[in-house]
Amino acid sequence: MNSKKFNILCNLSVVIDSKHLMKDLNTEKTLGGLCLAVSQHYGDKPALTIFRDGQQDEWISYRILGLRARQFGLHLKSLGISPGDRVMIFSDNCPEWPIVYFGIALAGAVSVPMLTGFSAEQVENIAKHAGVSAIVLNREMAAKIEPLAAANPDLQLVFLDNIAIADANGGEKADSEGIFTASFPERKPEDLASIIYTSGTSGNSKGVMLSNLNLISCVYSCLSLLHIVPNDRVLSVLPLAHAYECTVGMLTPISAGASIAYLDRAPSPSILLPAAKAFRPTIMLTVPLFIEKMYRNGVAPKLAKNPLYHFPLTRTLAIRIAGRKMKAALGGKIHFFGIGGAPLSSEVDKFLHKARFPFAMGYGLTEASPMIAGGLPFTFPFRSTGAPMEGVEVRISNDVNSDIGEIQVRGPNIMMGYYQNEEQTREVFTADGWLRTGDLGNLDSEDKLFIRGRSKALILGPGGENIYPEEIEGLLNTSEIVEEALVYSDEKGELVALVRLTDAAKAALYAVEHAVEELRGWANKKLASFSRLSRIEIRCEPFEKTPTMKIKRYLYA
Repeated sequence: MNSKKFNILCNLSVVIDSKHLMKDLNTEKTLGGLCLAVSQHYGDKPALTIFRDGQQDEWISYRILGLRARQFGLHLKSLGISPGDRVMIFSDNCPEWPIVYFGIALAGAVSVPMLTGFSAEQVENIAKHAGVSAIVLNREMAAKIEPLAAANPDLQLVFLDNIAIADANGGEKADSEGIFTASFPERKPEDLASIIYTSGTSGNSKGVMLSNLNLISCVYSCLSLLHIVPNDRVLSVLPLAHAYECTVGMLTPISAGASIAYLDRAPSPSILLPAAKAFRPTIMLTVPLFIEKMYRNGVAPKLAKNPLYHFPLTRTLAIRIAGRKMKAALGGKIHFFGIGGAPLSSEVDKFLHKARFPFAMGYGLTEASPMIAGGLPFTFPFRSTGAPMEGVEVRISNDVNSDIGEIQVRGPNIMMGYYQNEEQTREVFTADGWLRTGDLGNLDSEDKLFIRGRSKALILGPGGENIYPEEIEGLLNTSEIVEEALVYSDEKGELVALVRLTDAAKAALYAVEHAVEELRGWANKKLASFSRLSRIEIRCEPFEKTPTMKIKRYLYA
């Protein structure tokens, strides 16, 4: 292990409140050790729950979390899983997910979290590439692994509904079974803990190898920034198989003794808002699309109807009121609303700043476990993703021009490499050991990071100008008729935008097309059969005309 990385980790301190955080938290440098420490320290404090059909299940305490993780780790050992073996987690969010994750770590195995949206073919390819020995899954995912299981009879399948998690007498029963006296393989900080597969810009999945050191160091840097305490309540809406949610939304709150609630289905407004009202979360993590839809579908239309918004002197008041209503809709107690994973539209960014909504932007990569930069609400400038995380170094390689360059990173959170792909691993690191993110950005005088786009997405204009398609896409996305946009350069070097319209715009477009078709039908009824129209084409610009205002037919026929 790199001794410098190890020393950085050892020197990381989490100075929050000794009454709230377990003593000597920064002595825990493995996932298994972290699980056992929080289980003992927080005991019967509520740890995990889930909303099923709109109703909150009973809480699973930290004591039960540790107990069930031990039980699952022993179960894996009984299945023949050895230290270093890969175990896939293929399930939607639920309390069993973290239990399985920690159980895999205790058994000395390597977790391979899998997004449930992956196709059966993708799952099979990744399972083969990772060489998984077992798959832990929920029943809904069974169909996707049937071909893989049929072709690999030695593959162990463990269904989540077979894992008991709630047992009032779990401690006594477990003790009689020797759960607390059972031994687990010793793991080191530098040992591989998890392989997370990401599609990457090339479209080919890459297995990002993260060690205990990578993940735990990222947790400590998040704790030093967020100041999470046991009274915090986290409502989880992103997939746990994503590094963002796994590290920042699960490992970090658990290390601080906070309580986490999951949803049993996709977080549509009809599912999320009632749960938020009942649970009253203090922390949420989302991606830009989530908050952008909330703004455009709920906030913006109401602002447009508010008379206060249309007068300069009262516009700020109207925006602040809208911000308070948005916070109330999410339970009223949010003090940290993290946004990451993609650029946030400038329109929504500006609204959230003016509304004094407690949001914070973050920047990271799976290869960085994932956090690289972040900030607290109200502490970062407009369009910034905050400052580098504690223990993380960021530099700008000015290969593009003097102001903007590739963002490069190093620190104890940086991955071990890509699984079974030394060539790609070499390509992504510089000669002096910095991770090349492939993103373009700059640091201001206060060390705040600004993202300009992907280096691979950069388009050179006809005069050698740097064109950032993300900026154009962000502009198009502010339109009321645009749901999402993609900008690229075609074979002629011309900029083209592919636009997906909103439902309202699509309905309007359909209405126009329907009206035109009715026009054709109306005209054809009045025309001889040989004169009927086969189609009508719409033209938005006026026809060119002669001085006597006759259309220049020869230009169009």
